[in-house]
Amino acid sequence: MAKFNKDSVGGTISIVVLLSLICSVIVAGSAVLLKPTQEEQKQLDKQKNILSVAGLLDSNTKPSQIKELYEKNIEPKFVDLNSGDYVQGPANFDVKNAVKDPAQSIQLQAQDDIAGIRARANLAEVYLVKNDQGEVAQIVLPIYGRGLWSTMYGFISVQPDGNTLNGITYYEHGETPGLGGEIENPRWQAQFVGKKLLDPQGQPALHVGKGASSDKEHGIDGISGSTLTSNGVDHSFKFWLGQKGFGPYLAKLKAGAN
Repeated sequence: MAKFNKDSVGGTISIVVLLSLICSVIVAGSAVLLKPTQEEQKQLDKQKNILSVAGLLDSNTKPSQIKELYEKNIEPKFVDLNSGDYVQGPANFDVKNAVKDPAQSIQLQAQDDIAGIRARANLAEVYLVKNDQGEVAQIVLPIYGRGLWSTMYGFISVQPDGNTLNGITYYEHGETPGLGGEIENPRWQAQFVGKKLLDPQGQPALHVGKGASSDKEHGIDGISGSTLTSNGVDHSFKFWLGQKGFGPYLAKLKAGAN
């Protein structure tokens, strides 16, 4: 049997290949083993943001309490965005995957795509927030749209009248820290509380921009130095409050049909 010469070119290549294979197996195995933990943390973060925008978290809430608090107070439901009705939804729904599937989404025409999202899923998962008596005290809706650098994902909390904002939070975006990233600033987000989403005709009325807070009922001041990010927030609201977004659902809430 020929002696293996690790100092030869062939030996060196063999060792490199062997080490590469070992590392690949370790990395792949780690990814498989860690995936359940990553999915659990992703779900926990989602629950945390929903509870936060609903005002159900405080500085004393421990991470270990989030799942229990969510299950006690939140009822997820699916809405058919075309009709505004509650429907049975699929397990493990992910809006980012749904918008890539023509069977689960619609392509938006340029004149309708004010939020810059290109496609919209047919379904949306909403979250009914129950009080101690089991009554719906507010509804959390997902919204998203293009900012300056990124798609900005957030939640808004709406009162059962389908028209009054309880709060807003953004949980994923790539806007500039200290500028557009101020969409995460609680002081800026506090402007949204109590604002009306719609005008008396049921059309989107909330608007974000420079000096907009002079409209006490519908206006939100934009972020200083971040006009394009502010415009993105404004456009997101206009889309998701409109007929291609939650418009039909909000109309049914207002009429007491849901």
